[in-house]
Amino acid sequence: MSNAHSIPFRAILRHVLLIAGAALMLAPFIWMISTASKPQTEIFSSELHLIPHQLALAENLREAFAKANLLRFLLNGVIVTISIFVLQIMVALPAAYALAKLRFLGRETLFALVLFGILIPPQATAVPVFLMLHKAGLLDSYAALVLPFTISVFGIFLMRQFFKTVPDDLVDAARMDGISEFGIVWRVMLPAAIPAVTAFGIFSVVAHWNDYFWPLIVLNSEQLRTPPLAVAHFRNSEAGTSYGPLMAAAMVIIAPLVIAFLFAQRRFIEGITLTGIK
Repeated sequence: MSNAHSIPFRAILRHVLLIAGAALMLAPFIWMISTASKPQTEIFSSELHLIPHQLALAENLREAFAKANLLRFLLNGVIVTISIFVLQIMVALPAAYALAKLRFLGRETLFALVLFGILIPPQATAVPVFLMLHKAGLLDSYAALVLPFTISVFGIFLMRQFFKTVPDDLVDAARMDGISEFGIVWRVMLPAAIPAVTAFGIFSVVAHWNDYFWPLIVLNSEQLRTPPLAVAHFRNSEAGTSYGPLMAAAMVIIAPLVIAFLFAQRRFIEGITLTGIK
């Protein structure tokens, strides 16, 4: 009897906690949309309200595109994130296949190094990588934004976990058909790994689209700036920050990520489930 009464309570408590967590996560986005829709006078008003008395979203968007070259910044973001993702997949798939399906001396040691690499934050290697790019004359270029992230240890780990679930019989059959090891990677394993690739793509694109630290230190040219650096155009220590256009620009910057996730969320969930990442 006690269990019958406790189950609904646990379910209610679980849903209350989930709703509270979702509200906490959504609150900054709701406030961003609200601020982007208000004129400057309402933003600095002492009265607190989410729904604007006077809708100024169009004006704030117009000012945001006028103050910052958002279209160029968005194009740079697309070029950088897609380039990084493609190169990461080109490296991660063969490496993960070798760690999952090939037998060679030191395989487990290499996998342990991959796991150790996940623990190293990119900020820890920022200075030596910056110096290497400086000596190579690659600063202030797309190469400076892309090359340091070509190898993703997390991507190798994620793909390796997925490849471990692929039956060895499938690989053996491909070998009997005369397909090379690289052919197996791209013709057999890649089509099977689409959910895992999609899941990794979401992680990779979100991380590098939102990256503010690295572009800030390697770029000088405004034409190469990525979307997060657009916020610098709205900071003004003398006249004050234009929060309306700033939030409107933030909406424009976030929109591609939200749209991409909505289209890919089923594959994303499949990839996370199949790789066993919790």
